[in-house]
Amino acid sequence: MRTTHTELLHTLRDRDLTAAKDILAGATVDEAVTLLREAPATERALAYRLLDKRTAAEVFDLLSGPEEVDLLTAMTTSEATAVLESLDPDDQARLLEEAPATVAKRLLAALPESDRRHVGVLLSYPADSAGRLANPRYLALRPDTDAARALEEVRGSRLGPEDLTTVFVIDGERHYLGLVTVAELVRAAPATSLGTLARLPDIAVTTTADAAAASRLLQLRDLGALPVIDSERRLVGALTYDDAMDALEDDASETMYRKAGLGDPAHAKELLRSERLTRGGILYPVRVRIAFLMVTLVGGLMVGGLIERFEDVLAAVVAVAIFVPLIMDMGGNVGTQSTTIFARGLALGHIDPKAFGRQLFREVRVGATMALILAGIGGTVAYLWQGAPNDIPLLGLAVGLSLFTSVTLATFLGFALPWLLFRIGLDHAPGADPFITTIKDFTGLAVYFSLTAWLLGVG
Repeated sequence: MRTTHTELLHTLRDRDLTAAKDILAGATVDEAVTLLREAPATERALAYRLLDKRTAAEVFDLLSGPEEVDLLTAMTTSEATAVLESLDPDDQARLLEEAPATVAKRLLAALPESDRRHVGVLLSYPADSAGRLANPRYLALRPDTDAARALEEVRGSRLGPEDLTTVFVIDGERHYLGLVTVAELVRAAPATSLGTLARLPDIAVTTTADAAAASRLLQLRDLGALPVIDSERRLVGALTYDDAMDALEDDASETMYRKAGLGDPAHAKELLRSERLTRGGILYPVRVRIAFLMVTLVGGLMVGGLIERFEDVLAAVVAVAIFVPLIMDMGGNVGTQSTTIFARGLALGHIDPKAFGRQLFREVRVGATMALILAGIGGTVAYLWQGAPNDIPLLGLAVGLSLFTSVTLATFLGFALPWLLFRIGLDHAPGADPFITTIKDFTGLAVYFSLTAWLLGVG
């Protein structure tokens, strides 16, 4: 796949469209999705144009929401409109809502009048409601229609297989009366009326119902589609199984983020920060990151002043300088470990900000245990390597105690500082490490030099 990906990129960049089309023609749908995901935006849109119509529809359906929006944004208006016209209105509404405002406005204006009307109706419903997910394209028949005639309507329908699992039964004023599955129609006697076959007249959701709750109802009743009705029980759309599963997945993700303390609006803020740091212009990440790095710059100057304060110790016992990088680097690495564990645990819901004290205490216990082990090893090596040969045996004790202090403090700061930044609304991703590095370096070296001066009687 890597070789195929490289070959495709070369052919696309060289605009050798014949060769690129041959490569894509030899790929499966899943392989084509992978190739498009790995290609830059311009080449991705170009590659999508080279897919045959059927494969392109399958590939687009397998892309994530943001990937679909990115692809539409990279297309010309006519190309993007053609893709949108092949989708159900609920999918059109979702993509137009997620797209940048200028792109959405341009594409909405290019859609046919009927599609614009459907999309406008769907977007008028509350976000995360059943009405927003309801597909206004469905098959509904009167109760006096017999099974034979209903099957003819099914065969003549232009709806896709995923939208045609169920026939809804309505009266002359479009009030919902029940549903019949296509499988039940096939088994029924040709002359049997839909009014006789219809069932579940009370199983329906209103347009304002929570989308996740409606999806769970559909899943519980094991239906292919669920009727969505207005306040007067008129049928306005169908919640299909695939859209319901997407809603349940979104709800599960949102629940996870809320447990992590990243629910709305905090979750949205974190997503925006991440996108601007990784995919936006360079001025924002430079401005945000350099503001925190100024802390490191000031801290470095303070550490320099600390070293100058103890230059008599360094001049008297040269071996003391050998272990300065060890104490600084060990604390830095341990602090980075802790911040990474905190960030991942917060995102996955394993860290509850409301019970943070207990989790902080656990991390400090882990840090103190590691500090004992590292201090024992580092102190022993310092004693055997520089202490005993140079007749300064207490150097090992100074190194060990300094390592213990630096590592324990780093684990505490690695959890406490990101949490504090998060609680006060600052971005903890670029902000925690500079603070940790500065505080840990200054404290670790202060302890090291002070212990060395005291234990060795220097300075």
